Amino acid sequence: MDDHGRGSAPRPVDGADEPLDPGPPDPLPYEGVWRFTAPTVDASVPQARHAVRDLLHRQDVPVSEDLAQGVLLIVSELVTNAVRHAALLSPTLAVEIAIAAEWLRVSVEDNHPYRPTALETDHARTGGRGLLLVREITREAGGVCDVEHTANGGKVIWAALPLRPTRLP
Repeated sequence: MDDHGRGSAPRPVDGADEPLDPGPPDPLPYEGVWRFTAPTVDASVPQARHAVRDLLHRQDVPVSEDLAQGVLLIVSELVTNAVRHAALLSPTLAVEIAIAAEWLRVSVEDNHPYRPTALETDHARTGGRGLLLVREITREAGGVCDVEHTANGGKVIWAALPLRPTRLP
């Protein structure tokens, strides 16, 4: 006990002044979440695709050319769907890219409550196969995709794809 009747503070033991748990490892330089909004108009489709392409390049995300092209096609299809089917009830849409050490998740959110479903392929139709294409690209990459309702009554359509580094960090 010290002079004031309290126990003395514990003393570090040889080198124990270092924390026992160093905490989580530093994030990889490409990890993070990026979100941007755009008007629900045709011009947003190429703008979203270019923004995602530039993000992947700027963050030096270790994606193969095939995976990068698949991600860009997914972005194009999901933004196109929002423009075609949600614009009346959703003047803006949001694109989010979340990147972690082993996966990449792309999502498009709008305020329209309609939850689309991938329809059976109708070879006579010239359109309407965007979600089938998104599901196929995602499946071939070993990922998953889904549609969820948002708290504000809209929806978010997302695809999560595994990253397979093309080079050592």
